[in-house]
Amino acid sequence: MSERRPVLAVVGAGPAGLAAALAAAARGVRVVLVDSAPEPGGQFYRQPAPGLGARRPQVLHHRWRTWERLRDGLTTHLADGRTEYLSGHHVWCVERESTGFVVHALLGPEEREPASVRADGVVLATGGYEKVLPFPGWTLPGVITAGGAQAMLKGGLALPGRTVVVAGTGPLLLPVATGLAAAGARVTTLVESAAPAALVRRSAGPRDVARRARVLAAHPDKLAEAADYAARLLRHEVSVMTRHTVVEAHGRDRLESVTVAAVGPDGRPVPGSAQRLACDTLAVGHGLLPHTDLASALGCRLDAAGVRVDDEQRTDVPGVWAAGEATGIGGAALSLAEGHIAGRSAAARLHGSAPDPRAWTPAARSRTRLRTFAAELERLYAAPVRWAEEVTDATVVCRCEEITAGAVREAVGALGAGDLRTVKLLTRAGMGWCQGRMCEPGVAGIAGCDLVPGRRLPARPVPLGVLAAPPPPDAGTSRPR
Repeated sequence: MSERRPVLAVVGAGPAGLAAALAAAARGVRVVLVDSAPEPGGQFYRQPAPGLGARRPQVLHHRWRTWERLRDGLTTHLADGRTEYLSGHHVWCVERESTGFVVHALLGPEEREPASVRADGVVLATGGYEKVLPFPGWTLPGVITAGGAQAMLKGGLALPGRTVVVAGTGPLLLPVATGLAAAGARVTTLVESAAPAALVRRSAGPRDVARRARVLAAHPDKLAEAADYAARLLRHEVSVMTRHTVVEAHGRDRLESVTVAAVGPDGRPVPGSAQRLACDTLAVGHGLLPHTDLASALGCRLDAAGVRVDDEQRTDVPGVWAAGEATGIGGAALSLAEGHIAGRSAAARLHGSAPDPRAWTPAARSRTRLRTFAAELERLYAAPVRWAEEVTDATVVCRCEEITAGAVREAVGALGAGDLRTVKLLTRAGMGWCQGRMCEPGVAGIAGCDLVPGRRLPARPVPLGVLAAPPPPDAGTSRPR
């Protein structure tokens, strides 16, 4: 009887998950790649539905050749049986057993059909999700997240509206604005609350300026990418407003316009600077947050950036690795480097040997450089520090439970809530369908509480019948003999 190959479950088929799967499969590990989407690629390489017949999907993407390499590698491993790809699997829990791990998922359009995968090790490549801060009018139809607008375009070849304002802060706004404009939307304005170039010039001192200049100079490809986006914005006649923020969205049945204002040195809107922009769509976002639910439920240590990992991308839970945005927001290139290291480390460890870090030296160097660059970007792109003061008491901050900013302030001021959990218990903010994933940053900001990673189990809503039913059969060939 042939020796059984170890099995690695990779949760998430974005850049990090694909890189980990390819690296592990190439080194003799049987990989089960589990993802909620119908096609691999994640948000960064989200593909149009096959039925749409997209003739040139590459125009919607950055670094298309990298995607082709990942796609072709996955196709090869699927064909030779070294990898199994399970699409449409919404993972709600990863459970530790004495013999390994069980990945629990839900299938079907209503996510009610259970499935499970057994594995010897797990790579968590669960990505990130958008951070959106509330403001008066943000619940109007026509106000969507920046990533949501990008997903509509990439996955559905659909525009969210005809006249668009893109607003918030962070590098994501650039591809969103240029992508929508290239696809035919009239993107009138890009409203960025930060001003990265100006922030470099206005740093605390010469040493800080020199440090930031060195970081930026070490990434000429990033500078060239930024210059390309600037040229595209100019070509599509998109007005750019830096150090401005959206203070209110207006409309009766749907969005009709937004009011923006300049942000002063104190983080407050500058009096007299408000101006109204007509639009039927506002694509807004304030960066990304790491998906840490599965890692937290497994007992993995978290920090402010995400899941804590060592130089091999190992968490402090034996047999569990993490890579990509789950360990800290840093972009697709960093996710690829981390995923490659995680896959190689997992393959060696599951075969019972210690890996040689020299084998992934190029990836490790890229990881170091890109983590430094990501940390600098996080400092440069920041929401106005006084944004919560502009949120009126009547503004709904938790959509699921329809909790207003006034109720949150009352919980803190009158009822003595001093942390996010107590605010949640007193107001129900964060107890709805999304379990706080959308509203937590806003609620925390209004309450004046620290936003700390929470322990959520399950990681997504699960029917009680699934929890009460006997364990389902394995979804993948995860225990070959």
